[in-house]
Amino acid sequence: MVTSANPVRGPAQPELGPSLPEGVRVRILRTAHGDRRAAAELASALTERQLTGLDPLPAQPPVLLRAYRQEVRALPDTTRRLLLLAAADQYPVDTHAFLRAVTATRLDTRPLVTAEVAGVAHATAGGIVFRDPWTRVAAYETASVTDRRAVHLLLARVLRGEGESPRRSWHRGAAALGPSRRLAAELRAAAHTARTAGDHALACALVERAAALSPEPSERARLLARAAADAWRSGDADRARRLVAATDDDALGGLLALRAGNATDAFDALLTAAVRYAEDGPGPARTDHPQHAAVHLLARATEAAIYTGDLRRCREAAAVADRLGIVPPGTLGGLAAAFEGRYDDARDLLKAAAGRCGPGGDPTLLIHSGIAALMLGDHTAAATATVRAAASARAGGDGVTVPQAMEFRAYADFWTGRPRAAEAATLEALRQAYTTGQDNGACHLQAALAMFAAVTGDEDVCRERAEAARSYALARGLGLPAALALFALAFLDLSTGRFAASAARLRALAGFGPGHGHRAIRHIATPHYVEAAVRTGDTRVARAAHADYDHWARTVRSPDDLALSARCRALLGSGAEAVEHYRTALDLHASGTRDFERARTELLFGGALRRVRHRTEARDRLHSALEAFEHFGSPQCAAAARIELRVLGEPVSPVRGADDLVARLTAQQLMVARMAADGATNREIAARLLLSPRTIDHHLRGVFARLGIRSRIELVRLLGEG
Repeated sequence: MVTSANPVRGPAQPELGPSLPEGVRVRILRTAHGDRRAAAELASALTERQLTGLDPLPAQPPVLLRAYRQEVRALPDTTRRLLLLAAADQYPVDTHAFLRAVTATRLDTRPLVTAEVAGVAHATAGGIVFRDPWTRVAAYETASVTDRRAVHLLLARVLRGEGESPRRSWHRGAAALGPSRRLAAELRAAAHTARTAGDHALACALVERAAALSPEPSERARLLARAAADAWRSGDADRARRLVAATDDDALGGLLALRAGNATDAFDALLTAAVRYAEDGPGPARTDHPQHAAVHLLARATEAAIYTGDLRRCREAAAVADRLGIVPPGTLGGLAAAFEGRYDDARDLLKAAAGRCGPGGDPTLLIHSGIAALMLGDHTAAATATVRAAASARAGGDGVTVPQAMEFRAYADFWTGRPRAAEAATLEALRQAYTTGQDNGACHLQAALAMFAAVTGDEDVCRERAEAARSYALARGLGLPAALALFALAFLDLSTGRFAASAARLRALAGFGPGHGHRAIRHIATPHYVEAAVRTGDTRVARAAHADYDHWARTVRSPDDLALSARCRALLGSGAEAVEHYRTALDLHASGTRDFERARTELLFGGALRRVRHRTEARDRLHSALEAFEHFGSPQCAAAARIELRVLGEPVSPVRGADDLVARLTAQQLMVARMAADGATNREIAARLLLSPRTIDHHLRGVFARLGIRSRIELVRLLGEG
């Protein structure tokens, strides 16, 4: 086995500048293989469009490589020949054939001592280990075409094992001197084998080489589009964008825009491509199943419409599907109907879509099933569909789809009261989204993390993530994450008693379009808007919003939606009538899954009971709410429950035990504390959590204050004891 000596350095080491967008920063580090100098060189050479993530990043750092090539050229010819053989076995496709090639040709490996002395590479029992990936690239690129061809033919000759045919074909194709239909066909077949096995990176390399060897321009364009699709599915967004730029494939361009560009442009490109597939059939860069492709593209166009929150685009896509005789994804018709107020039609269409969530299905359709289930208020089904979408994507080697599934899984985790566990999973999905060039998805995940931070009392993190999400979303026409981030800020205001600010934010969510509101988030926000409006005494708009929400809840018959509607009626009512509405709400919550909202209903109910002097029942409800909030890790809601209990004259125990770190720290503080205790610097913690070093410093000061300590040494001891 042949490997590289250079471990991927932590993302905090290269100094890339504080103004660099996080998605660009993460992708530069990936492109540079974690090399500090390579990352800094790549960052310094970025254009304005590359800095904003609109254009693909450079593939290699030219200055660094120039120095490495000179270093390799200074070695003896015999040493360079062995390094070339090892490099060709690793770059750009890892084929694990070096030792067999050495044995087959009885090569003398003693000249490798010179490479070891120079610090370029060294020999191990498994093969040659290069100092770093860029030295390996230099060892390959400094060789002559003749020498490269010879080593590729040698490696192809020894690759005869079972399952090695794709890599054997790679070397045969790399040794070709010019166009060859026969080799291009062999490489296409090898790519299909690799793709079927879920190895999209290998498939991309094979198809890209097939394109280079194909004598027909139209065939080259088709193969480059196929290679771009494989690059995308392998998670290499920059390579995909470089490849797709050499084609006229509007479908792929639309997909890339959906995940990293302007959502409105993505919708237009995807809908145009769907029409072309359905009406024109296969073209130069098209598949052999145009109708199936058209359906898939309509599903993607639906996602673009969901991101924008644009009612007109939902209607347009539904009309196109009807004109073409295509049965669109249920989410498309359901959203269009819901946006137009046709709730009965929306319910039926969304239920049909949510029902398609069996194991092993297409990841895109499973994600749509999850979205439909979320709209219907069925968070258990939404969680099931999105988990299966991620599993199906991983099984097919389609890791790029995993963070997209997590975007919508986050909603289910939020409502069912798992903010701490969900935060860790969402943070990992955020890192994957950035790494694979899906900055739009990362924006949505940032908004979700802001939502979790609002629940767990991390006010600074909530504001930082929400503002980052809104700033990016407004520039890309992303109505969904912009609205979700605004909801997170509104919920934070509501839970900390800033009712007027909360009401103003939530009222803005009643609008439509990027930067104003989104129909799905409007639905989520209405019960909280009613609460904030009642607290401020301005309920005119809130009553109209509740009437619409109640209409939807009664149509879809979701227990939690019906419970929240009953809670709204209780808030808008008074006295004994309000108490009965609260009882109805809690009865309905018992059949639902939104445990966090059930606790908030108990908190509000306890306050209402106190005001009508039902002290015993009020005490029981408030203690139940307090216990739930402590379990969920929601200190601000727990504090509200304690205040109500103190007004009742009820003695309230302090925040659990003094030795319970989980209770004494917020979710983010606990995570930061553990990393600091493990020896990570503030900058390293910031890079891992995708936050600013300033925020990490603030968190550590908060940790020290809450735990009554003054140093990291004390923190290590305390966490060790815990």
